Amino acid sequence: MAEVGGLLGNQKGLEELWTRLRFLFLAIIIYRIGTHIPVPGFDPDRLSELFNQNQGTFLGLFNMFSGGALERMSILALGVMPYISASIIMQLLAATVPSLEQLKKEGDSGRRTINQYTRYGTVFLALVQGTGMAVSFASQGLAYEVNLLFYLVAISSLVAGAVFLMWLGEQITERGIGNGISMLIFAGIVAGIPGAIGQALESARQGDLNPILLIFILVIAVAVVYFVVFIERGQRR
Repeated sequence: MAEVGGLLGNQKGLEELWTRLRFLFLAIIIYRIGTHIPVPGFDPDRLSELFNQNQGTFLGLFNMFSGGALERMSILALGVMPYISASIIMQLLAATVPSLEQLKKEGDSGRRTINQYTRYGTVFLALVQGTGMAVSFASQGLAYEVNLLFYLVAISSLVAGAVFLMWLGEQITERGIGNGISMLIFAGIVAGIPGAIGQALESARQGDLNPILLIFILVIAVAVVYFVVFIERGQRR
């Protein structure tokens, strides 16, 4: 009887695991589709030209973390940065503000309240960052027509995209596997790896990149991944 109970328990655990994996894959697919939905009013040709001129800069790094959404100026162009920034701010405030510190000690109810404050902070930061992004890109001539309607549509689209990613990350955490925001960041970075590998191989083929240097970079990348996994799996006895 004990063996039968163990088998049933293992089967139930596997079914739950597959359910969570399916939800994670579905959420990532939805996220990747969202990165291809453009914000109305921006000229895609001028955006592509801008990012081609700024490869290897901070703008390119931010684009990588957004999974290419920034380059396409999609509704998810802000990515998860507003949520991450709001979370960091709330953690700092919780360590310095007595009322928030008291909330942390109240268990689940206090944590839910802090999470709600974090959501409000995410909306505020997304509004600020979305406004700055729309104004900055419009001033560089990347919009078809700059007027009040353009700003209203662009800013509201960016804020809605950031709030959607926040919600999607929370759903992955609850119903998927791992931390949802981390999974979205991972999906965005992985999406750019094939293109980066193809570009590196093409540069090596044309002689712009030394093949020995390319192999050295590959070895460093594998070593960094191994070190991160080793530290993550480490235990203090």
